[in-house]
Amino acid sequence: MHAQEYYTQSDFGGVGLLQTPTARMAQEGEFSFVLSRTTPYTNYNVSMQPIPWLEGSFRYTNVSNRLYGARSLSGSQTYKDKSIDVKARLFQETRWTPAVAFGVRDVGGTGLFSSEFLVASKRAGRFDFSLGLGWGYIGNRGDISNPLSIISDRFNTRPASGTGATGALSINKFLRGRPGFFGGVEYHSPWDWLVLKAELDGNDYKHQPQSNNQPQRSPINLGAVFRLNGNADLTLGYERGNVATAALNLHANLATHVGPEKSFDPPPEPVSFTSTPVTTLPTGPSQGTGKQAADVASMPPGAMPEAASVPQRKAPEQVDWAQVAKTLQANAGINVTNIRRRGSELVIQGEQERFFYTAEAAGRATRIVDNRVDSSIDWVTVTSERNGLSTVDTSVHRPRFIELLNHQIDLPTFRRSVEQDPVTSRDEEVLYNAPLKRFTGGTALGYQQNLGGPDAFVLYQVYGAGYGTFNFSRHVWLDGVISVNIANNYDKFKYDAPSNLPRVRTNVRQYLTSSDITMPNLQLTGTRKLGQDLYGMAYAGMLESMYAGAGGEVLYRPFGEHWAVGGDINWVKARGFDQDFSLRKYHVITGQATGYLDTGFHNVTLAVSVGRYLAGDWGTTVDVSRQFANGTRMGAYFTVTDKSGSSGYGEGSFDKGIYVSIPFDALLPNSSRNRATLMWQPLVRDGGARLNKRYTLYTMTNDLDTDQFDENLGKISQ
Repeated sequence: MHAQEYYTQSDFGGVGLLQTPTARMAQEGEFSFVLSRTTPYTNYNVSMQPIPWLEGSFRYTNVSNRLYGARSLSGSQTYKDKSIDVKARLFQETRWTPAVAFGVRDVGGTGLFSSEFLVASKRAGRFDFSLGLGWGYIGNRGDISNPLSIISDRFNTRPASGTGATGALSINKFLRGRPGFFGGVEYHSPWDWLVLKAELDGNDYKHQPQSNNQPQRSPINLGAVFRLNGNADLTLGYERGNVATAALNLHANLATHVGPEKSFDPPPEPVSFTSTPVTTLPTGPSQGTGKQAADVASMPPGAMPEAASVPQRKAPEQVDWAQVAKTLQANAGINVTNIRRRGSELVIQGEQERFFYTAEAAGRATRIVDNRVDSSIDWVTVTSERNGLSTVDTSVHRPRFIELLNHQIDLPTFRRSVEQDPVTSRDEEVLYNAPLKRFTGGTALGYQQNLGGPDAFVLYQVYGAGYGTFNFSRHVWLDGVISVNIANNYDKFKYDAPSNLPRVRTNVRQYLTSSDITMPNLQLTGTRKLGQDLYGMAYAGMLESMYAGAGGEVLYRPFGEHWAVGGDINWVKARGFDQDFSLRKYHVITGQATGYLDTGFHNVTLAVSVGRYLAGDWGTTVDVSRQFANGTRMGAYFTVTDKSGSSGYGEGSFDKGIYVSIPFDALLPNSSRNRATLMWQPLVRDGGARLNKRYTLYTMTNDLDTDQFDENLGKISQ
């Protein structure tokens, strides 16, 4: 079944033929960037496959024979259109029936290319056939009367101009007008590098948007896809019977992506497999007794204690814990707060600063302890801490860990000896308290951009940033960032987006262009664990590049559960355009209550926020995201407020976007806990705008995600 191996992208992004979609889906976790050119249109597409039956795409379309706007503002820049597509598979293919999918194209943009379609695909050997019925742009030929007219005559006519509001959902067009047939065949040749396509185009090009009608000699489009390597496809084709086309598709599977070898990380410490502490079966760290002598006989061959052969191992009271803390920082990435003892259990509390996978850090910490502490300790517990908030105890049974390293037990067997528990107060002996490090800081290079504006397609800035943190205590700190412009083309940025709401975001141009030296953030922050599973945070200062003020947040996130609830409230005032200490007149009280739910369905998390936004509007934000085992997250959100769709909201009607968040750990040759988040937002508007807080409690408590720990437990032995 050669044709099942992979599917290719269409000119508009998303799995398809050339101009038209198919019912096929890319592999789960696939991420594609497609650059296609079919005059006069150039499409820049980003497509994601967050779950097996759902595909999402975001697109910029450059119309090369139309100007963006008045030459006084846009010069000779050509027209840019932004849109979002969604396709969902309704039925899987079986031996006798095809796969069936329904989709909408350009659902959230101007509606220039808006379409709805139902398409079926059936494979026969190396051939993959598709046939669909499309409304709107895809089916402009209008082959048949609308079958939905039996429901209402309303479906006979498709409105010419959507909702009339740029960026609104064009739902008043859905499934209306005469539909047209489309389809074709994809042939997977015997050579892995070649796929051929033939397509019946359902668009007649006589009713192009912007009266940009195009000649068409034939409705048949032909193309060939050349797989250059596992991550790049080149498509060459001939469309409309008179136009050559080309597309480059760069793609990768973010769910299965394995990062480069961590050659810049220090190697984990080797351990002695013949000198483990001894117990029989692990009964939990709190019940450990340390009665190893009686259990020596039960140990497997090679695991017998040979203390005399490892003289560096000492009783916990004799260990140089300050030196161990330095080693834990350097090798396990743990910034130690303290080290304690509970009977035969050693507890290391600290903040993990290097390793994305907590299991890997726990394994390294266990190795370090094993090399230094005698057999009176048989449990090693790492208490995860972030910004002064302790969240979860991860306890590793030391003998079982050594057996795992020595390939005497498999991972499932080892898993039964690992515990994760909520952090609770117990009787314990403090072996070491680390001194507070008052100041940390550094420098970095940064990059920011705005795409698809009327002034230029890409507005960019390269800047240098200096950042620093002064810790008053482990729970209270002052941190800030100074940014210095290095290079940018924001001098072209002249456009102020129209708005009928208070300008809480659409005056972004002034913030980006007024000064080369800015202070995006300077705030005092304090955290506190308010109770079991209840976390709190308060902050004040320059909270983000556009707002200063004060606020607080609380979060209830019970251990072992897949839900959380929280809320924040803030009084904020607009900052001066220079992003210094100056303030403007506008101020508002804003905040939202948010509920989080890990649905358990394909690791999909749903976050729903309700409250007041920066422009004083009241509404709801819904965020749906999928996180893969390697930490990559794909998601989409929308915000609807009492100003959405009204005359007060202006262009866009409501806020929406899609995003992908990729751990640096998956990209770099060294371990990292940082992330890069790429957001595609059709428009920056004032309605539904939220405060860009530097910290959130949900992120601070992410180590409570025990599912990710289990999915990556194998890294504990790396």
